[in-house]
Amino acid sequence: MHTSQPGLEGQVAVVTGGAHGIGLGIVERLLRLGAKVVASDIDRDGLSAAHEKLSASFGRAIATHAADLSEEQGAQLIRSVTLEQFGPAGILVNCAGGGVIRPFLEHTPETLKATIDRNLWTALWCCRVFLPDMVAAKYGRIVNIGADSVRNGLPAHAAYNAAKGGMHALTTGLAREFAQQGITVNTVAPCAVNTEVWAKVAKTNPALAQEFLDVIPMGRVGEIEEVASMVGYLALPEAAFVTGQVISVNGGSTML
Repeated sequence: MHTSQPGLEGQVAVVTGGAHGIGLGIVERLLRLGAKVVASDIDRDGLSAAHEKLSASFGRAIATHAADLSEEQGAQLIRSVTLEQFGPAGILVNCAGGGVIRPFLEHTPETLKATIDRNLWTALWCCRVFLPDMVAAKYGRIVNIGADSVRNGLPAHAAYNAAKGGMHALTTGLAREFAQQGITVNTVAPCAVNTEVWAKVAKTNPALAQEFLDVIPMGRVGEIEEVASMVGYLALPEAAFVTGQVISVNGGSTML
């Protein structure tokens, strides 16, 4: 069995969008810190593969359940599963997302709705469902995975930025509302990250990928572990005085 680093022993975490990429990296980071983790995703097969991989190292500390979190009942289902498996969650990481990246006038009503549903409604419902347990415990850590493109205005990101910008605004509103109840709410905002999605963009549209790279002074995309490490810190008890922040992990693509 894997020996965890100190930090989150006895804590229960929920990570949405946990089957792939950044979400999967965050699940593993929280497990390494000692948390028990419920990972959710709409991709049932991907979630099953992630569970198989992680349970080999972390045993019963990892549980997974597929759900559509853009609907209230999906979020309620994951809370029920979490309570049944481990008890109330003190950590919520809203990583579910996946926007349709295209010039604004090439969007359809369906792609616009999908972008808002996947990125903003998932976070709204999960916060609404999991916050009461945190209030009851007078302790909680909510970490939203936003987007640095909200700040730097990447090409073809207007609709995606509308959704992620809403998430950034939700962060500050909730942080102030629950500041005296032991609950912190923050956003980690990555730039382009070395995931399967990035690899696909780089292969199918290298000119667009280069535009994304050109705004990063370090000249490279981020690594999943670099994003997950920031989330891991914000989930710790020692991060108690950090709230209402949008923290970019972005190689300098925006500063201050």
